[in-house]
Amino acid sequence: MGIRIYKPTSAGRRNASVNDYAEVTHRHRNRPEKSLLEPRKKTGGRNHHGVTTSWWRGGGNKKMYRRIDFKRNKDGQPATVLEIQYDPNRTCHIALVQYPDGEKRYILAPLGLKAGAKIESGAKVEPNVGNAMPLAAIPVGMEVHNIELTAGQGGKLVRTAGGLARRRARDDR
Repeated sequence: MGIRIYKPTSAGRRNASVNDYAEVTHRHRNRPEKSLLEPRKKTGGRNHHGVTTSWWRGGGNKKMYRRIDFKRNKDGQPATVLEIQYDPNRTCHIALVQYPDGEKRYILAPLGLKAGAKIESGAKVEPNVGNAMPLAAIPVGMEVHNIELTAGQGGKLVRTAGGLARRRARDDR
């Protein structure tokens, strides 16, 4: 992830930095996959009666929600990463993947995942960047993200940008 540092042209710009989006691929001008979009309704701080319940809310750009596959349950089918995209609803980037049957899904893009990479999920896959596997199959010392609390529930932990967890030990019982 690249970081662009601003020149100190004013007191507000001094020590300021932003993401330079170098890892986002710009194929098709980075338009989202329409079949994976849902509308995201804004409330503007109003409840169902139209009464303001949260002040100073509202405005901003209209955002469409991208459906993310947190479960990664297509075991044994290799998928190809088509592109890495920006997601306005979360801090991390998302990857558009396509399976051999033509189905497309969004997944959370781990650091180091590139467009064109092959990824898989299942118990007997290689421990590479982007692959999903059960906790028992993850080697000690490997960095992981999008961890499920209960099997089949979908990832709940370590889903933010730059977040990672490391398997530190194995308790063979």
